[in-house]
Amino acid sequence: MKLLSQLRTSSFQLALLYMVVFATSVFLLLAFIYWRTAGFMTAQTDETIEAEIAGLAEQYRGRGVNGLITIIRERVARDPNAKTIYLLTTEDFLKLAGNVETWPEGSRSESGWINFTLSSAVGWTGPERLARARIFEVQGGLRLLVGRDVDELTALKRVIETAINWGMGITLALALLGGFLMSRSTTRRIEIINTTSRRIMNGHLSLRIPTRGTEDDFDQLAENLNQMLDRIVYLMEGIRHVSDSIAHDLRTPLTRLRNQLENTLMSVDNDEAREQAGRAVAEADQLLATFNALLRIARLETKGSSSDMKRVSLDELVSDACELYEAVSEDKEQTFEQSLEAGVIIEGDRDLLFQMISNLIDNAIKYTPEHGTIGVGVRKEGEEAVFEVRDSGIGIPDEEKDQVFQRFYRVGKSRSLPGNGLGLSLVNAVAGIHKGRIVLSNTYEEEPPGLTVAVRMPAPTRVRKRIRATQTGQASETASDDSPASQKPVVPEP
Repeated sequence: MKLLSQLRTSSFQLALLYMVVFATSVFLLLAFIYWRTAGFMTAQTDETIEAEIAGLAEQYRGRGVNGLITIIRERVARDPNAKTIYLLTTEDFLKLAGNVETWPEGSRSESGWINFTLSSAVGWTGPERLARARIFEVQGGLRLLVGRDVDELTALKRVIETAINWGMGITLALALLGGFLMSRSTTRRIEIINTTSRRIMNGHLSLRIPTRGTEDDFDQLAENLNQMLDRIVYLMEGIRHVSDSIAHDLRTPLTRLRNQLENTLMSVDNDEAREQAGRAVAEADQLLATFNALLRIARLETKGSSSDMKRVSLDELVSDACELYEAVSEDKEQTFEQSLEAGVIIEGDRDLLFQMISNLIDNAIKYTPEHGTIGVGVRKEGEEAVFEVRDSGIGIPDEEKDQVFQRFYRVGKSRSLPGNGLGLSLVNAVAGIHKGRIVLSNTYEEEPPGLTVAVRMPAPTRVRKRIRATQTGQASETASDDSPASQKPVVPEP
């Protein structure tokens, strides 16, 4: 699997492209060398044959047919290895002289260059060999064949071809190996950057991409990214500090203002003034809830993880939240459905998880009209525990699903409804602490589409158990920490 991912990298593909270009260049070079070498040897053989023919022609002009027959017989006698091939025949193909008996098959009507095999078919008594010859007619109706044994030349060509094939194979193998090693080195550097980037995205903002000190392009890229991260963290911390300071500094005077309004509400006798003071108290409570939510999100994002991680029964926690909110749903005459798989255990902070579950159920009830449907489910899929809330409300447009986790962001359709746009931000922060991920999807294909929010969190794959002895001396297994604490969850501040 790792090798397959290595082959898919752009660096390996670039090395593969270079290998193809390099191999093509080597092939063209070797092909040119072969063409020049083989062509030279073939031309040298043809020149030797031409020289033999020129000598025989001169003898024929000076001594006639008898002189030609005599010189052929003399040359055959001087060449026991038969490197040069001769055959002189009459017009009826009767042999007059030569070291072969008959014409090669299919060449009686030809003139010019031919390639044939020296075998018993032409009266050759030795081992079969390859030959190249030229045929032409002599005055008086005679036919003459003059050739050379090219078996060694053909063998040499085969050796060159084999060397070229092996050379191409070795070139491709070395190029492939070199490309793999080069891409592996490059991939390692890129993987270091990717791994560090993923950890930074998971909340470890203090990490930076390591450099080798070589000042190469990867070091320059890492340094630029590190500087960019420093700047981003600086700006984020500045914005977070400002918002947190505002929320912290204003919470105290808002609390005093709220208490004063409440005292006024209790002291006035006028119904109209009491109603106005009540609305002011409600507005102050909403502002305090907003500031508390801001501060809590800031604490969660800064902390990055919770120290109160214990084994929690997710289905029991969701059941408690459903029991709390089912009455609210009944007031709006909504259908409240539950599908809770038993025994779904996760590692988490009980209070934070209950806050997340409560926010999602509360949102579903708030944005679902009367007589709508609310569905809450818990199940385990592989190594993940899934908590899901679905509704038949107004839903979230696809283009806005990535933005709803931003602070104070509200979908256009929901701006007329009460809320401060911090609920999903808090849910996202809690899910991040528990290494979870949130998936938003439509509940229905028709209008209104509704919304389904699925929070997927890692679930322990192995349950720790301990052995205890019974009174009879037998051993029995009991779960040591699968069962969560029996106490009811406390609803955290909104």
